[in-house]
Amino acid sequence: MKLYHALTQCSFLCRVNRFIAKCLVDGRETTVHVKNTGRLRELLVPGAACWLEKSANPHRKTAYDLVAAEKDGSIVNIDSHAPNLIAKEWVMNGGWGNVTDVRSEVTWGDSRFDLSCMQGDTRVLIEVKGVTLFDDQGMAIFPDAPTSRGAKHLYGLINARRAGMKSGIIFVIMKEDATGLIPNDATDPGFAEALRQARDARVRITAACCRVTAEGAQIVRTVPVIL
Repeated sequence: MKLYHALTQCSFLCRVNRFIAKCLVDGRETTVHVKNTGRLRELLVPGAACWLEKSANPHRKTAYDLVAAEKDGSIVNIDSHAPNLIAKEWVMNGGWGNVTDVRSEVTWGDSRFDLSCMQGDTRVLIEVKGVTLFDDQGMAIFPDAPTSRGAKHLYGLINARRAGMKSGIIFVIMKEDATGLIPNDATDPGFAEALRQARDARVRITAACCRVTAEGAQIVRTVPVIL
C-alpha cells in the first residue's frame, strides 16, 4: 500500500534522542522527527541513505519525518504507524481468513488492541508489531528494545482466549526476504516468555514479510515463528 507522497532522500548524520535526528538534506544539516522510538542502531548509522516525508503542519518545529532507511541495498520502513495500516489492509484482503467488521484501536480489559474483527460469531483481537531488526542469517528479531507494553498486550491476548474469544499477534516484518522470526531473549526475556505463553494458550502468532519501497509496503508472504 502507498503510505507516502513526495519523499525526500537524504543522508543520515546522527540521532539526538529517541524522537530527533539530524540528516543531510540537499547539502544542509536538517533536524528531523524520527517516527520510531526503537533503538534502530543497525539502520540509523552515519551515511545511511534515508527517506523523509514533509510534514503537513507548517508550524511544526521539525519539517520532516524520517520514515525509511536503506540497509545492505534494501529499504526498511521504520515508521511505527505503518505496520498497523499494512496489517489492517492484509486482514481485510483475506490474510487472516474470512473476517468481517474489521476495526482499529479496540479496547478490551485494560488494554487497547490494534485491530479487531469477527470470524463467524466470534470476536477476534489482534495486536500488531513492526519488525526492523535482523541477524546475519536473515532472521527477523523482535523486539529491538525492552517493551513491557508489548508483554502486557500478549497477556491481554491470552486472557481474551480464556474468555472464549479468538486472539492473535501479527509481526509485520519490514524485509521481503526474512527467513523467519525469533523473540529477542537477550534484550527482552519478559516479552519472549510472554510470547511462548501466548503460543501455549493458542493465541495465533503470525510473522508476515513485506515488500518495501520508500513510498510504502505490502505483505507478500508469511514465515515461521521459531519459539
